[in-house]
Amino acid sequence: MSRDHKNILGRLDRRQMLKAAGLMAAGGGAGLPSLLASRRGYAQTEEKPRFLIVLAAAGGASIIDSFLAIRQSEAGAAAAGLNCFVDSEVKSIADSPFRAVDLRRRQVGAIPIPFSSNQSDFVTKHKNDLMVVTQTGTSVNHTIAQKRSLTGNEAWHGRTVQEAVAAQYGAGYPIPNVNMSANGYISPGIDPTTPAFAMAEPVGSAALWPLSLDGAKGIKNLPSRERIALARRMRNEKLDPESNFKKTFADSRRLALWDEQRNRTGGLEMMDLITNLNLYPDIPQIPLGEYGLSESPDGQRVREAFPDFASDPFEAQAALAFLLIKYRVSVTVTIAPSFNVLLDLQRLRVDNPPLAFDFSHQSHRDAQGVMWDRMLRVADKLVDLLKAEEFEAGESFWDRSMIYFATEFGRSKRRPNNAESFGTAHDINNGFAMLSPMVNGNKVLGGVDPTTGMTYGFDPEAPQGVPITGRNMTEKEIYSGIVHALGIDTSGGNLPDMRAMRKNA
Repeated sequence: MSRDHKNILGRLDRRQMLKAAGLMAAGGGAGLPSLLASRRGYAQTEEKPRFLIVLAAAGGASIIDSFLAIRQSEAGAAAAGLNCFVDSEVKSIADSPFRAVDLRRRQVGAIPIPFSSNQSDFVTKHKNDLMVVTQTGTSVNHTIAQKRSLTGNEAWHGRTVQEAVAAQYGAGYPIPNVNMSANGYISPGIDPTTPAFAMAEPVGSAALWPLSLDGAKGIKNLPSRERIALARRMRNEKLDPESNFKKTFADSRRLALWDEQRNRTGGLEMMDLITNLNLYPDIPQIPLGEYGLSESPDGQRVREAFPDFASDPFEAQAALAFLLIKYRVSVTVTIAPSFNVLLDLQRLRVDNPPLAFDFSHQSHRDAQGVMWDRMLRVADKLVDLLKAEEFEAGESFWDRSMIYFATEFGRSKRRPNNAESFGTAHDINNGFAMLSPMVNGNKVLGGVDPTTGMTYGFDPEAPQGVPITGRNMTEKEIYSGIVHALGIDTSGGNLPDMRAMRKNA
């Protein structure tokens, strides 16, 4: 158990854990605000689902600091003032158009802790499922640009990609759309026709949230389920209807929704999600068995993949994302590193710089190096877990999944004369990465000018993604490519056909 989360947590009181989980779940709201609204039951939908994990690269993940990196020798006379790298730091990937940046530095900005980042191992391992597309966005405001990375700047009536996936595949899932991010990444879409069940369920604490998915389990000397059901029936049929509060607000839509959600929580309890999604082991400091609780059957596996889940919220989110998909609770999950600094002083490591990718304002190269390494390590573990889990008939969950690295914008392309330490501003010119067996893998769609660092677009109809200098890909085009690769029916949506982004299109 890494970072010794036994010491971090101390001996937790079970009732305190449940109380904390209830407060943190759904971003601190009471109960589960959108849970099970207008659900159609728990049976699987007739259509085989596809799954979307959004990795929100908050702060501006620069595509030319990763898969489209520029070597100094390629930049020529522009190299001294351009964000380009010493040739040896940019690795070519065999039989692939991608590049990777492997860095070693003595400190992260002003933080006197050394770091090393390795992108080449990830790209080599996953190149056949990796696709990079260029794009020029429309905003350098964090919140606005984050949301536009998910809606394509209201490309399909303002529906987010997560809502689109949940609406298409999630009707039979208990919580189709779980979102653990913040700011623009968690903002709902504005399409009034989006089904209520497809709206995001916000989660504030991935590690503790599963404890809120049962209304009684985890309490010592628990009455029988029959008695609990009897008490609930008495509350719903006798006590509540006769209360002055219920009579006063009898016509309230919010109260009606609350009643509907509360009455359906029994379905979650029957699925035993409080157990199946629980990340914690049963140890003396966290005595699950003492309170009638158990760790997930997959607990050991996810803790091995994400050993710092108890101290690193991003790892906890990733672990929960896998379990939500594996147990067919959700069809789309959004996770994101926070803007808070996270230091591992025992191992002398910066796990998360302040402001995540936006630490590039102070120290561009260090921030990009640490954060890209962080994002790719988490993605790698998720892919491994999903590949090892059978969906059905020999098909793995990964065969039906996509990881979308959503970022709000890129960074400015200039640097002071040959500087290795410098700050950057926001820039609408950038690109995105998608990882999936369903995309046009091992392809860079578009390109980058090595003398300016500016990306350019591609022919959306050409299967090989023929680059077109002078063309910029729009937010709507990239959104369309994502949803169509996921097999979503957008009939009547007036979205362009992005054949270049789909495998075997």
